[in-house]
Amino acid sequence: MDSESNRVEDFLGELSGWLWSGIPIEIGGKTWIIPLLLILLGGTGIYLTIKLRVIQLFRLGYGLRMALGKHGHESRGEGDVTHFQSLMTALAATIGTGNIVGVATAVATGGPGAIFWMWVIAFIGMATKYAEGLLAVKYRVKDERGRMQGGPMYYIERGMGAKWKWLAVAFAVFGSVAAFGIGNMVQANSVANNVITLIGMEPGAEGTARVTLITGIVLAALTGLVLLGGIKSIARTSSVLVPFMALFYIAGCLFIILRFAGEVPAAFATIFTDAFTGTAATGGFLGSGIALAIRMGVARGVFSNESGLGSAPIAAAAAKTNEPAEQALVSMTGTFLDSIVICTLTGLALVVTGVWTEGRDAAAGMTQMAFSHGLPGKSGGIVVGIGVITFAYSSLLGWAYYGERCVEYLLGMKAILIYRLLWIVAIVAGAVGGLHLVWTLADVLNALMAAPNLIALVALSGVVVAETRKYLEKIGR
Repeated sequence: MDSESNRVEDFLGELSGWLWSGIPIEIGGKTWIIPLLLILLGGTGIYLTIKLRVIQLFRLGYGLRMALGKHGHESRGEGDVTHFQSLMTALAATIGTGNIVGVATAVATGGPGAIFWMWVIAFIGMATKYAEGLLAVKYRVKDERGRMQGGPMYYIERGMGAKWKWLAVAFAVFGSVAAFGIGNMVQANSVANNVITLIGMEPGAEGTARVTLITGIVLAALTGLVLLGGIKSIARTSSVLVPFMALFYIAGCLFIILRFAGEVPAAFATIFTDAFTGTAATGGFLGSGIALAIRMGVARGVFSNESGLGSAPIAAAAAKTNEPAEQALVSMTGTFLDSIVICTLTGLALVVTGVWTEGRDAAAGMTQMAFSHGLPGKSGGIVVGIGVITFAYSSLLGWAYYGERCVEYLLGMKAILIYRLLWIVAIVAGAVGGLHLVWTLADVLNALMAAPNLIALVALSGVVVAETRKYLEKIGR
């Protein structure tokens, strides 16, 4: 039985590697790694960027004012939450361990040049996120409670037609299960491990099992209390938690960057140079070519901001607005804040302190090393520890909502309570470890979520362009 389980896990691990890292193909005696999913995500973003005339460049300022200014807190039409609250709910799910550990993994494996390619995928991903937000509002529906429901499953079925409902169902199935991995157990495990570090215990030492169990139970209880209130409760909590955790972490990064201000010009020079030349071996870093820098930067960037995966538009659909393009501009800013701002600050902290040269074996603790180098005393470890805990907890809330909406689409409201109970149990299981097979399966399904969503974005791109033109003409811009 164990050998059968190991074979399944090995297969899923290999499949996950193919989906996210690439498929090895022999061409002309050389082995080339073709990252199909990342090519599809990037290609869709480029296609939408062209069709929308680089809207993410020319309308970003307007979108930020709409999201973070006074309009972001106003009711501007039907919906359940304000623009600001919908953005914070989406950011609650996207700002997570990927902003801390994910960036470190990209730099430790692909070199500083990977940061440049994270910027590239984030820039084109803003167009993708814009299209997702627009379609989510345009094709949303009211459920029997009078609350707005939307996301890829709805704009696939209602936008592309009933004959494509199987594709909408596929997305909802993938999304409801994948949420347990990327949004639940991985996050709970990160919280438990960081609690152990913060209280000064060594991993695996006597008593850590009790601490992780208690952490899981407390985390499950806190999550359950918020989930009982639905989207409005999640949005209110996210509106307080996300700004706090983001500003807290950003302040730590800025302190380090200012402390090493003399290294900043050289850091940017290294990022741009290595993006196109590769990075030579130095210290514990084994070196990397351009292809690896691109692959790691794009992969970690997508994991961080989730543009194209289809998760964020589920939150966008709840916004109080009658203008699909208005929410689309707000949604677009999420990728900017997540990847261009927070991931960049993490990357710069790694480069200016020099810890990136420790190599990929040190990737898991690399950001903590940078903060320990850059902040006085033991405050560096505390900042990173609190950052990971709050980022991970917010992801638990955001992805719980995403999973619920997928289940409601498939089975109706009667299934939500059961899903919430399973979600709470999974938090405890994730905190104490184990269930690696489920994590790997969820990783695969998370990748598969993107396929139906990308098909819909391309198929409905004409609708996106038409709605955008109509809105821009209306506001005279």
